[in-house]
Amino acid sequence: MSRLFGRRAATEPDATEVMNLDAVAPPTRSGSQGWRRLFAGNRVIWVMATVAIVALVAGLGLGQLIVSPGQAAADADAPAGGLITVPIENRQLANDVTMRGDATYADSVEVSIETGELAGAPIVTGQVPEVAAIFDTASIALEVTGRPVIVLPGDLPVYRTLRVGVSGPDVLQFKQGLNAAGIDAGALDSDVFDAQTANAVTALYAKVGYPAPTGGGVAIAVSGAEAGVTSAQASVDSANGALTTVQGAASNVDVVEQGNLVRSAERALALARTEGTPNEIADAEESVTLAVARRAQALAPRDASAEQAAVTAAKAELTRANETLSDARDGALAYLPAGEVLYLPGLPRRVDEISVKRGSSITGPVMRVSGATLVISGSATASDAALLEVGAPATLAMPDGDQPATITSVLPTEPASGAASSSAATSGRFTVLFAPDSLTDEQIQAVQGSNVRVRVPVSSTEGDVLAVPLAALTAGPGGESRVEFAPGGSADTVLVEVTTGLAAEGFVEITAVDGSLGVGDLVVVGR
Repeated sequence: MSRLFGRRAATEPDATEVMNLDAVAPPTRSGSQGWRRLFAGNRVIWVMATVAIVALVAGLGLGQLIVSPGQAAADADAPAGGLITVPIENRQLANDVTMRGDATYADSVEVSIETGELAGAPIVTGQVPEVAAIFDTASIALEVTGRPVIVLPGDLPVYRTLRVGVSGPDVLQFKQGLNAAGIDAGALDSDVFDAQTANAVTALYAKVGYPAPTGGGVAIAVSGAEAGVTSAQASVDSANGALTTVQGAASNVDVVEQGNLVRSAERALALARTEGTPNEIADAEESVTLAVARRAQALAPRDASAEQAAVTAAKAELTRANETLSDARDGALAYLPAGEVLYLPGLPRRVDEISVKRGSSITGPVMRVSGATLVISGSATASDAALLEVGAPATLAMPDGDQPATITSVLPTEPASGAASSSAATSGRFTVLFAPDSLTDEQIQAVQGSNVRVRVPVSSTEGDVLAVPLAALTAGPGGESRVEFAPGGSADTVLVEVTTGLAAEGFVEITAVDGSLGVGDLVVVGR
């Protein structure tokens, strides 16, 4: 360290010495030394400036030599005209109607139950279905106050109790519903609820596991009516006997007796005429007249008007007694209460929503049901709908792949609620319903409530055909179709008349009238 400090001290003057040197001999600077000092102190700046100047000059030079593609195209001459050709293809053509459809259970309706005839509160006591349960003919929709509500097919709502003697369209619907349940209800074209219908009611309730409803105190009423009929019949028999007695002919004894009296009087008259006095003869004649009158009176028919009236009254009483007995017996037959049947059209039906539970009182709709089959509901224009037919096949784009379906309905779209009624011609839309051919439970769950793509093939060629783009077709002077054939892509072309078939997907089926075209031949689509 000492040597270091010593060397530095020996080589470097101190501050006093520097100050003395500056004061004694100020440096003399020439012009070249000033420029060198200026350049050496700003060397980096000078280098950067030099590079920038060189780059600028180089850029200007290259700009004169390089031409952009756009400028080159603009400066270039127009290419010579030529043909745009495409080869004839061998392909299958098909026209499809494509739409979107909502996957739902159709015909959703609210269900209400008639409870007006119940004596007490309509309490749900059991048989409450689960959501997704299926109602079919003779299913139990609910149990209300211990009695079943039986599901039957039909669209006429319940409005009265059905019993023996009533008639009407509701009876006819009920009998048809019984027939659908496999129960014989009698003549299906008769709208009369008769004894056979009542017996069918008993069979229906036995089928669902409940006792059939009958009138209270029926046995006593029938027994009393039967006693009344017996008494009335006895009165009729007695009156008929009295009438028969009055209207009966005289007995042989009476006839003989009256005859004897007349003949005895006649003999006395004959004797008086031969032996008697004039007075005796007159008395004998009067005796004959009296005997004859008595015989006529004794043998004449009697007046039976009183007895006849008694018979008529007795028979009328018997008729009334038989009517009472018939009514009593009809009351003993089963009947259908209004609150124990639920008519639903389009069975089977699926339960979508339950509004009641066991123990609750019914105050409104009890549930909502819909069709039990999943349907796809789409909307089509009038022109597309004209191409669709019920029963035609379709394809559904399901999450796990395409699935077959069938068109079940093509109907004009109904106007919204409150809107003015309009026809399909004015609304321009049709509702198209599709039924999937077969779906698993997992597929139904995956697609329900979603919107799927539906494709309906409306026309197609039978296999592959010769096809060209629509742009290749031209019309001849007579309206005939033709294509411009370019053999080998040459500029010399030939117009070939063709017949056209199905057009689809931008292509059209063609057949050369002279059979000169084939797959791969080039046709002109533009110049």
